[in-house]
Amino acid sequence: RSEIIPNSKQLKVLDLRLSDAGIYTCEYGSHTVSISLHVFQLTISLNGHFLPNEVPELTLMQNSSHPLPNLHITLFNSNNNVERPKLIQDKTRQKYILNLKKLEATDSGTWMCHVHSELPLINQNISFDLKVLGFQNPDLERKYATADSTVILSWRLNFQKIKWKEHFTGQLNWKQQESATTYELLDFNVTAQGEQHETKKSSHFWFEIPESKSESTIEVKLPKVHFNHSGQYKCQLAYNRKYTWSKIELVVMKVSANPVGPLPRGAKMTLICQVSSPLPSNAHLRWERVNGTKMDVKESKQHEPKVEVNVSAAGLWNCHLVEDNDMKISLNYLVEEAPLWISYAIIGASVGGSMLVFGLACLCIISSISWQRKRQRAKRMARARQYLLENKTCQCQQ
Repeated sequence: RSEIIPNSKQLKVLDLRLSDAGIYTCEYGSHTVSISLHVFQLTISLNGHFLPNEVPELTLMQNSSHPLPNLHITLFNSNNNVERPKLIQDKTRQKYILNLKKLEATDSGTWMCHVHSELPLINQNISFDLKVLGFQNPDLERKYATADSTVILSWRLNFQKIKWKEHFTGQLNWKQQESATTYELLDFNVTAQGEQHETKKSSHFWFEIPESKSESTIEVKLPKVHFNHSGQYKCQLAYNRKYTWSKIELVVMKVSANPVGPLPRGAKMTLICQVSSPLPSNAHLRWERVNGTKMDVKESKQHEPKVEVNVSAAGLWNCHLVEDNDMKISLNYLVEEAPLWISYAIIGASVGGSMLVFGLACLCIISSISWQRKRQRAKRMARARQYLLENKTCQCQQ
């Protein structure tokens, strides 16, 4: 593992090891020159490949022909900020163990370990790569959509950005509620060369895998989202028998009216706006009439997923979902006025119905009185017969 460079008479040692430490002497005629070689070896657990929340362990070894110095170690992360790992040093000063913090995907990059000693004077920088496979999405993202709209859910992976060179797998699951049944929508795998392959696994509802999506992305498209498509979509990565995931909570809004149809003159209608799950404390629903007044505004109570407003006139109404004073989505409902003949027909039907009810009531009263009289007459006749039977006499001829 060594060679001498002829022109400069330099000694080149390849694949340096801890055991190579010691004193090297060069003799040329009567001249002798000695050089002491001090060797450091830095290793990182799992070969520097991690998932979020894992704790890497660095091991720094040193070897020298002289008594080993007491080292001062400073660790810099990929953003050149100083880290404060837990340091364990053995009594011989040969081995130092550094336990880092729990990692995040943003910790990926080149780190540096600076080794310092006063005697002998040592100022050595040892760089190493640390790769954390994960998502560029937040841990839990909430996405709002209106019923019958097109929704695209995507998870951006960082394996190409950090030049991850290991094989890993993953899957996308969906469940409507926390305690509901989980359905696997698709699974995928990524090779050590960075090739990504996806396979549909479920036909629970219709979705597509877009062909034109960007690289390093897991994406599904719901061409016409329904109210019952809401819930938690969980993308999970698996590497070295460990897992990490990112969730998107899909909240769907719909509006309706009771009764449905044009609003007759003088009638009332209830407009209903609702979402598929309870809202967080910083979000609410709001009905408001277009070009209306402050009186034409109705807001939901905290955490309530539904708000209703009573309408007695035609007009355009909008329901907004507001989060932190930011309008996320809106749906409108046009209340149309019924034609006059429908209004007259309804009025006539109402009057006719009222008169019919009144006539039926009168008929019931007359029938009740007649029945009561018949019952009383029957009682009087029964009492008369009983009286005659009790006072009957028998006359015999002599």
